[in-house]
Amino acid sequence: MSKKYVMGNGAIALGALSAGVNMVAGYPGTPSSEIIETVAKYPHEGTYVEWSVNEKAAMEVASAAAYCGARAMVTMKQVGLNVASDPLMSLAYVGVKGGMVVVSADDPGPISSQTEQDTRRFAEFARIPVFDPSSPEEAFEMVRDAFDCSEKYRTPVILRPTTRVDHAYASVEAPDSFKAKEYEGFVKDSKKWVIFPRLSYMNHAMIEKRNTEIGNDFSSYLFNTVTGSSEKAVVATGVSYAYAAEFLKEHPDVRLIKVGTPYPLPESFLLKALDGVSEVLCFEELSPYIEESLLKLAGKHHLDINVRGKLTGDVPPSGENDADSARQIISRFLGFAQDEKSVDYSDAPQPPARPPVLCAGCPHRASFYAVKRAMKGKKAYFCGDIGCYTLGNAMPLDMVDTCLCMGAGITMAQGFNHMDSDATAISFTGDSTFFASGMTGVVNAVYNAADMIVCVLDNSTTAMTGHQPHPGTGRNMMAAPVEKVSIEKILLAAGVKKVITVDPLDLDAAVEAVKECAKLKGVKAIIFKSPCIAIEKSNKKMRVDSQKCVGCLRCIKEIGCPALSVTDGKAVIDENLCTGCGLCSKLCAVGAIGGV
Repeated sequence: MSKKYVMGNGAIALGALSAGVNMVAGYPGTPSSEIIETVAKYPHEGTYVEWSVNEKAAMEVASAAAYCGARAMVTMKQVGLNVASDPLMSLAYVGVKGGMVVVSADDPGPISSQTEQDTRRFAEFARIPVFDPSSPEEAFEMVRDAFDCSEKYRTPVILRPTTRVDHAYASVEAPDSFKAKEYEGFVKDSKKWVIFPRLSYMNHAMIEKRNTEIGNDFSSYLFNTVTGSSEKAVVATGVSYAYAAEFLKEHPDVRLIKVGTPYPLPESFLLKALDGVSEVLCFEELSPYIEESLLKLAGKHHLDINVRGKLTGDVPPSGENDADSARQIISRFLGFAQDEKSVDYSDAPQPPARPPVLCAGCPHRASFYAVKRAMKGKKAYFCGDIGCYTLGNAMPLDMVDTCLCMGAGITMAQGFNHMDSDATAISFTGDSTFFASGMTGVVNAVYNAADMIVCVLDNSTTAMTGHQPHPGTGRNMMAAPVEKVSIEKILLAAGVKKVITVDPLDLDAAVEAVKECAKLKGVKAIIFKSPCIAIEKSNKKMRVDSQKCVGCLRCIKEIGCPALSVTDGKAVIDENLCTGCGLCSKLCAVGAIGGV
């Protein structure tokens, strides 16, 4: 055993390895990605680990392991849980034999997500237990308890860290090497493992009875605590508890209640913790989940308690909490004078705006620009997707008209085509996203005779979430070389009429490919293939000859590369940022830009 200073996601990984996890599967998504990477990093005898093509696949792979009696963990971010919801809802009814922990990392803010959805709501909807860690150390401990709970009640269990827990750092004590637990193996029993309406009906009744028992168990868990004895109480969950506890160290008499296992609600614990309380503030992020739970509890047991929180306007309805908001909100609730330690930032200067932008030399910029040039003067719809290339919406490119969820670019382009056949419908999707959720849309397009261009921006990695491998990279998380899955062959096999592979940095060829596809009817595809600049560096640099530059600034106005700027009315290139892609030189009408 030794102390290890790790990220919260690392603590979750070490907790799972310490618990003897046999299988870990997931799909990369900030803020959860580092969990699987940490599992793969440490010696793990007998533990299988994979990046699955999407969250649904990960959930189903892991469920088979749990059916065998093995311990399985699935990782994803909160929107990934939507993708995995089909198997998870049924798993709640069928149950498991080995422990199964589903890590769904929520993202208050949201910082890097489409939504601020609350996994606690999903856990309640699915009728499965949820653990809500307030720190990396607690997440480490909770994983092991979650496996035990899962095996005791034969149900999948959700661990719900949030971004500030996932990405915080702490020391945890864990073994230096790990060994997976032994397991019985799959025992065939179609009456148990094959889901039928009759089985679901019986199991539903069992689930409701079992959840009452789990709630009673949770009431004795050390993750649910109470300190202080005042008539006014603060109830907090997750990282919000850490903020509240930090402030209330100065006021130890104030009753502070932590709920670490929000579903099923630990009723008997809360009834004792709230004894003598007249008013309670629920300090939580995302939805008013605990607040509504306490309102139900108060009604059920006829408690004379005034419950306050998001529903009463005492806590903001969206976004993150932090230490300063905890101080201000809790002070108001307790009737404290404005604390002198609370800092007033109202007159502080605003930090400079730093909008997200495609990297200098990113091949996606060239792909968007080629399509934009080819479609100039024509009516077209540009349907984007989830990934780095969502940033193609920014000026001056302005090439992403829609972005809904992973894989939706391909299918939404079909919708636009069927509603407006006079326009050219074009979708953009990355290589990892294509494997995750794009293939279905391509088959739908061919089957329903859409007229569209599918653009696959293939940079040979999952760039947005940290350069994880995918089926097209030729390697997996078990460090084994594997056959590359060909995007071109998949497209052709699905019935796509024309597939062109082109380097987007060869601008003329890329523009011509788009024009050629636009002339054809049916489903066509262009694979813009060029490696991500973050993983394949170039020593080449571009430079502006100030004597030749006429100050038209076309290079800046048309592609928006962060390496380009203006000095004395002429374009200049920051050699520290430039990667030598050469796109700007192809725009310069006077030949003022060249390589060095």
